Amino acid sequence: MKCLILTVCLSLGAAQAATSTDVANQPTLTLEGAKRVAAAAIAYAQAHNAPGASVAIVDAGGHTIYLERLDGTFAAGSDISIGKARTAVAFKRPTRGIEETINKGRAAMIPVAGVTWFTPLQGGVPIVAGKDIVGGIGVSGAASAQQDEEVAMAGAAVLQERTAAITPSVNHVLAADVAASFSHGATGDQLVAGPGYSVNASRRDGPGQAELHRADTDIFYVLQGSATVITGGRIVEPRDVSSGETRGTAIDGGTVNEIAAGDVLTIPANTPHWFKVVHTPFRYYVIKSSTTSSTDRQS
Repeated sequence: MKCLILTVCLSLGAAQAATSTDVANQPTLTLEGAKRVAAAAIAYAQAHNAPGASVAIVDAGGHTIYLERLDGTFAAGSDISIGKARTAVAFKRPTRGIEETINKGRAAMIPVAGVTWFTPLQGGVPIVAGKDIVGGIGVSGAASAQQDEEVAMAGAAVLQERTAAITPSVNHVLAADVAASFSHGATGDQLVAGPGYSVNASRRDGPGQAELHRADTDIFYVLQGSATVITGGRIVEPRDVSSGETRGTAIDGGTVNEIAAGDVLTIPANTPHWFKVVHTPFRYYVIKSSTTSSTDRQS
Protein backbone atom coordinates (compact mmCIF):
# COMPACT_ATOMS: atom_id res chain seq x y z
CA MET A 1 0.00 0.00 0.00
CA LYS A 2 2.82 2.36 0.91
CA CYS A 3 4.47 1.52 -2.40
CA LEU A 4 1.26 2.40 -4.27
CA ILE A 5 0.97 5.74 -2.46
CA LEU A 6 4.60 6.54 -3.24
CA THR A 7 4.08 5.71 -6.90
CA VAL A 8 1.02 7.97 -7.12
CA CYS A 9 2.88 10.82 -5.41
CA LEU A 10 5.83 10.49 -7.78
CA SER A 11 3.46 10.46 -10.75
CA LEU A 12 1.71 13.61 -9.57
CA GLY A 13 5.04 15.32 -9.01
CA ALA A 14 6.18 14.45 -12.53
CA ALA A 15 2.91 15.77 -13.97
CA GLN A 16 3.29 19.04 -12.09
CA ALA A 17 6.88 19.39 -13.29
CA ALA A 18 5.78 18.85 -16.87
CA THR A 19 3.07 21.47 -16.49
CA SER A 20 5.48 24.11 -15.23
CA THR A 21 8.20 23.54 -17.83
CA ASP A 22 6.40 22.41 -20.97
CA VAL A 23 3.27 24.56 -21.15
CA ALA A 24 3.34 28.25 -22.09
CA ASN A 25 0.62 30.86 -21.59
CA GLN A 26 -0.63 32.36 -24.86
CA PRO A 27 -2.31 35.79 -24.65
CA THR A 28 -5.48 35.94 -26.71
CA LEU A 29 -8.15 38.47 -27.58
CA THR A 30 -11.25 38.77 -25.41
CA LEU A 31 -14.78 39.44 -26.62
CA GLU A 32 -14.52 43.01 -25.31
CA GLY A 33 -11.28 43.51 -27.23
CA ALA A 34 -12.78 42.00 -30.38
CA LYS A 35 -15.75 44.38 -30.20
CA ARG A 36 -13.39 47.33 -29.72
CA VAL A 37 -11.38 46.35 -32.81
CA ALA A 38 -14.52 45.78 -34.90
CA ALA A 39 -16.05 49.11 -33.83
CA ALA A 40 -12.93 50.99 -34.95
CA ALA A 41 -12.92 49.17 -38.29
CA ILE A 42 -16.61 49.86 -38.93
CA ALA A 43 -16.17 53.52 -37.98
CA TYR A 44 -13.29 53.84 -40.44
CA ALA A 45 -15.31 52.15 -43.22
CA GLN A 46 -18.26 54.48 -42.70
CA ALA A 47 -16.06 57.59 -42.46
CA HIS A 48 -14.40 56.70 -45.77
CA ASN A 49 -17.63 55.92 -47.64
CA ALA A 50 -17.03 52.20 -48.05
CA PRO A 51 -19.98 50.69 -49.96
CA GLY A 52 -19.99 47.79 -47.51
CA ALA A 53 -17.76 45.80 -45.18
CA SER A 54 -17.86 42.49 -43.41
CA VAL A 55 -15.52 42.58 -40.39
CA ALA A 56 -14.46 39.32 -38.73
CA ILE A 57 -12.36 38.98 -35.58
CA VAL A 58 -10.64 35.73 -34.58
CA ASP A 59 -8.62 34.79 -31.49
CA ALA A 60 -4.97 33.71 -31.34
CA GLY A 61 -5.98 30.20 -32.41
CA GLY A 62 -7.89 31.45 -35.46
CA HIS A 63 -11.36 30.80 -34.07
CA THR A 64 -14.11 33.34 -34.74
CA ILE A 65 -15.01 35.62 -31.82
CA TYR A 66 -17.03 38.37 -33.45
CA LEU A 67 -18.50 39.21 -36.85
CA GLU A 68 -20.24 42.37 -38.02
CA ARG A 69 -21.51 43.12 -41.53
CA LEU A 70 -22.66 46.48 -42.84
CA ASP A 71 -25.99 46.56 -44.66
CA GLY A 72 -25.54 46.07 -48.39
CA THR A 73 -22.39 43.95 -48.13
CA PHE A 74 -22.50 40.87 -50.34
CA ALA A 75 -23.43 37.75 -48.36
CA ALA A 76 -20.24 35.77 -48.99
CA GLY A 77 -18.22 38.64 -47.51
CA SER A 78 -18.73 37.18 -44.04
CA ASP A 79 -17.09 33.86 -44.90
CA ILE A 80 -14.29 35.57 -46.83
CA SER A 81 -13.54 37.98 -43.99
CA ILE A 82 -13.28 35.09 -41.53
CA GLY A 83 -10.90 33.31 -43.91
CA LYS A 84 -8.70 36.40 -44.21
CA ALA A 85 -8.54 36.83 -40.42
CA ARG A 86 -7.64 33.17 -39.89
CA THR A 87 -4.94 33.31 -42.56
CA ALA A 88 -3.37 36.42 -41.01
CA VAL A 89 -3.13 34.61 -37.66
CA ALA A 90 -1.94 31.28 -39.08
CA PHE A 91 0.86 32.89 -41.10
CA LYS A 92 1.51 35.75 -38.62
CA ARG A 93 1.51 38.36 -41.37
CA PRO A 94 -0.92 40.49 -43.44
CA THR A 95 -2.60 38.51 -46.19
CA ARG A 96 -1.63 41.13 -48.80
CA GLY A 97 1.91 39.75 -48.92
CA ILE A 98 0.66 36.19 -49.44
CA GLU A 99 -1.60 37.24 -52.32
CA GLU A 100 1.25 39.15 -53.94
CA THR A 101 3.54 36.14 -53.65
CA ILE A 102 1.03 33.98 -55.52
CA ASN A 103 0.39 36.68 -58.13
CA LYS A 104 4.12 36.83 -58.80
CA GLY A 105 4.05 33.19 -59.87
CA ARG A 106 4.45 31.04 -56.78
CA ALA A 107 1.49 28.81 -57.63
CA ALA A 108 2.89 26.09 -55.37
CA MET A 109 1.27 27.91 -52.43
CA ILE A 110 -2.27 27.38 -53.75
CA PRO A 111 -2.60 23.75 -52.49
CA VAL A 112 -1.95 25.03 -48.94
CA ALA A 113 -5.72 25.52 -48.72
CA GLY A 114 -6.03 21.73 -48.59
CA VAL A 115 -4.13 21.41 -45.33
CA THR A 116 -4.88 24.55 -43.30
CA TRP A 117 -6.92 27.77 -43.20
CA PHE A 118 -5.88 29.72 -46.30
CA THR A 119 -7.63 32.69 -47.87
CA PRO A 120 -4.78 34.53 -49.64
CA LEU A 121 -6.67 37.75 -50.34
CA GLN A 122 -5.69 41.26 -49.22
CA GLY A 123 -7.63 42.44 -46.16
CA GLY A 124 -6.41 40.22 -43.32
CA VAL A 125 -4.16 41.65 -40.57
CA PRO A 126 -2.82 40.15 -37.32
CA ILE A 127 -3.93 41.90 -34.13
CA VAL A 128 -0.93 42.59 -31.91
CA ALA A 129 -0.79 43.48 -28.22
CA GLY A 130 2.71 44.29 -27.07
CA LYS A 131 4.83 41.68 -28.85
CA ASP A 132 2.14 39.00 -29.03
CA ILE A 133 -0.26 38.18 -31.85
CA VAL A 134 -3.53 37.88 -29.92
CA GLY A 135 -5.90 37.52 -32.86
CA GLY A 136 -6.66 38.61 -36.38
CA ILE A 137 -9.07 40.85 -38.29
CA GLY A 138 -10.36 40.20 -41.78
CA VAL A 139 -12.38 42.59 -43.94
CA SER A 140 -14.25 41.96 -47.18
CA GLY A 141 -16.73 44.01 -49.18
CA ALA A 142 -15.24 47.52 -49.07
CA ALA A 143 -14.59 49.57 -52.21
CA SER A 144 -11.41 47.67 -53.12
CA ALA A 145 -8.86 45.21 -51.78
CA GLN A 146 -6.79 48.21 -50.70
CA GLN A 147 -9.69 49.63 -48.69
CA ASP A 148 -10.38 46.20 -47.17
CA GLU A 149 -6.84 46.30 -45.77
CA GLU A 150 -7.13 49.92 -44.63
CA VAL A 151 -10.31 49.10 -42.69
CA ALA A 152 -8.59 46.09 -41.10
CA MET A 153 -5.52 48.14 -40.18
CA ALA A 154 -7.69 50.82 -38.58
CA GLY A 155 -9.30 48.17 -36.39
CA ALA A 156 -6.05 46.45 -35.40
CA ALA A 157 -4.36 49.78 -34.63
CA VAL A 158 -6.81 50.54 -31.83
CA LEU A 159 -5.56 47.66 -29.73
CA GLN A 160 -1.92 48.40 -30.53
CA GLU A 161 -2.33 52.00 -29.37
CA ARG A 162 -4.17 50.94 -26.24
CA THR A 163 -1.53 48.40 -25.17
CA ALA A 164 1.36 50.66 -26.15
CA ALA A 165 -0.03 53.45 -24.01
CA ILE A 166 -0.32 51.09 -21.05
CA THR A 167 2.91 49.11 -21.41
CA PRO A 168 5.57 50.91 -23.48
CA SER A 169 8.54 48.62 -23.97
CA VAL A 170 12.05 48.40 -25.35
CA ASN A 171 12.10 46.67 -28.75
CA HIS A 172 14.98 44.51 -29.94
CA VAL A 173 14.60 43.12 -33.46
CA LEU A 174 17.17 40.47 -34.31
CA ALA A 175 19.29 40.89 -37.44
CA ALA A 176 17.78 37.81 -39.09
CA ASP A 177 14.24 39.16 -38.60
CA VAL A 178 15.26 42.57 -39.95
CA ALA A 179 16.81 41.00 -43.06
CA ALA A 180 13.71 38.86 -43.67
CA SER A 181 11.38 41.86 -43.30
CA PHE A 182 12.77 43.54 -46.41
CA SER A 183 11.30 40.76 -48.58
CA HIS A 184 7.80 40.77 -47.09
CA GLY A 185 4.84 42.03 -49.09
CA ALA A 186 5.08 44.61 -51.84
CA THR A 187 7.38 47.09 -50.05
CA GLY A 188 8.77 45.38 -46.94
CA ASP A 189 7.42 45.19 -43.41
CA GLN A 190 7.13 47.13 -40.16
CA LEU A 191 9.83 46.33 -37.60
CA VAL A 192 8.54 48.17 -34.51
CA ALA A 193 5.89 50.72 -33.65
CA GLY A 194 4.99 52.79 -30.62
CA PRO A 195 3.06 55.91 -29.70
CA GLY A 196 3.90 58.44 -32.39
CA TYR A 197 6.49 56.44 -34.32
CA SER A 198 7.23 53.37 -36.42
CA VAL A 199 10.30 51.84 -38.07
CA ASN A 200 9.96 49.97 -41.36
CA ALA A 201 12.35 47.76 -43.30
CA SER A 202 11.44 48.91 -46.82
CA ARG A 203 12.36 48.19 -50.39
CA ARG A 204 11.50 49.62 -53.81
CA ASP A 205 11.33 47.43 -56.89
CA GLY A 206 10.61 50.36 -59.20
CA PRO A 207 9.05 53.84 -59.35
CA GLY A 208 6.07 54.44 -57.08
CA GLN A 209 3.07 56.70 -56.69
CA ALA A 210 3.25 60.25 -55.44
CA GLU A 211 2.38 60.42 -51.74
CA LEU A 212 1.55 62.96 -49.06
CA HIS A 213 1.26 62.08 -45.36
CA ARG A 214 -0.68 64.63 -43.37
CA ALA A 215 0.67 63.75 -39.94
CA ASP A 216 3.83 61.71 -40.58
CA THR A 217 7.37 62.98 -40.97
CA ASP A 218 9.33 60.40 -43.00
CA ILE A 219 13.03 59.82 -42.40
CA PHE A 220 14.72 57.67 -45.06
CA TYR A 221 18.10 56.02 -44.49
CA VAL A 222 19.32 54.32 -47.69
CA LEU A 223 21.10 50.99 -47.28
CA GLN A 224 21.44 49.83 -50.88
CA GLY A 225 20.81 51.20 -54.37
CA SER A 226 19.93 54.71 -55.51
CA ALA A 227 16.86 56.68 -56.51
CA THR A 228 15.52 59.98 -57.75
CA VAL A 229 12.98 61.38 -55.29
CA ILE A 230 10.87 64.44 -56.09
CA THR A 231 9.73 66.46 -53.06
CA GLY A 232 7.28 69.35 -52.93
CA GLY A 233 5.34 70.50 -55.98
CA ARG A 234 1.79 69.45 -56.81
CA ILE A 235 0.41 65.90 -56.86
CA VAL A 236 -1.09 64.93 -60.20
CA GLU A 237 -4.52 63.22 -60.07
CA PRO A 238 -4.66 63.23 -56.24
CA ARG A 239 -6.93 60.88 -54.32
CA ASP A 240 -7.31 60.25 -50.60
CA VAL A 241 -6.53 56.64 -49.69
CA SER A 242 -7.14 57.33 -45.99
CA SER A 243 -7.84 60.29 -43.74
CA GLY A 244 -4.09 60.72 -43.34
CA GLU A 245 -2.72 60.08 -46.82
CA THR A 246 -3.13 61.32 -50.39
CA ARG A 247 -1.66 59.60 -53.44
CA GLY A 248 -1.37 60.43 -57.11
CA THR A 249 0.26 59.41 -60.38
CA ALA A 250 3.16 61.90 -60.36
CA ILE A 251 4.32 65.31 -59.11
CA ASP A 252 4.28 68.50 -61.12
CA GLY A 253 7.27 70.68 -60.21
CA GLY A 254 9.07 70.09 -56.94
CA THR A 255 12.72 69.51 -56.03
CA VAL A 256 14.88 66.70 -57.41
CA ASN A 257 16.76 64.67 -54.77
CA GLU A 258 19.32 62.07 -55.87
CA ILE A 259 19.79 59.63 -52.98
CA ALA A 260 22.15 56.66 -52.63
CA ALA A 261 23.50 54.22 -50.03
CA GLY A 262 24.40 56.02 -46.81
CA ASP A 263 22.21 59.06 -47.49
CA VAL A 264 19.47 60.33 -45.16
CA LEU A 265 16.43 62.18 -46.51
CA THR A 266 13.81 63.74 -44.25
CA ILE A 267 10.35 64.62 -45.57
CA PRO A 268 8.14 66.70 -43.23
CA ALA A 269 4.43 66.01 -42.87
CA ASN A 270 2.22 67.48 -45.62
CA THR A 271 5.10 67.38 -48.14
CA PRO A 272 4.40 65.59 -51.45
CA HIS A 273 7.10 63.06 -52.42
CA TRP A 274 7.56 60.66 -55.30
CA PHE A 275 10.10 57.96 -56.11
CA LYS A 276 10.37 58.85 -59.79
CA VAL A 277 13.35 56.64 -60.66
CA VAL A 278 14.65 53.65 -58.66
CA HIS A 279 17.85 51.71 -59.35
CA THR A 280 17.39 48.25 -57.84
CA PRO A 281 18.03 46.55 -55.56
CA PHE A 282 16.92 49.45 -53.37
CA ARG A 283 16.57 48.93 -49.62
CA TYR A 284 16.11 51.54 -46.93
CA TYR A 285 14.83 52.14 -43.43
CA VAL A 286 11.79 54.39 -43.01
CA ILE A 287 11.31 56.02 -39.62
CA LYS A 288 7.89 57.62 -39.30
CA SER A 289 7.33 60.23 -36.61
CA SER A 290 3.66 61.03 -36.24
CA THR A 291 1.69 63.84 -34.64
CA THR A 292 -1.44 61.69 -34.58
CA SER A 293 -2.46 58.11 -33.96
CA SER A 294 -1.19 55.23 -36.07
CA THR A 295 -4.70 54.59 -37.37
CA ASP A 296 -3.99 56.95 -40.25
CA ARG A 297 -0.40 55.83 -40.73
CA GLN A 298 0.51 53.83 -43.82
CA SER A 299 3.34 51.34 -43.54
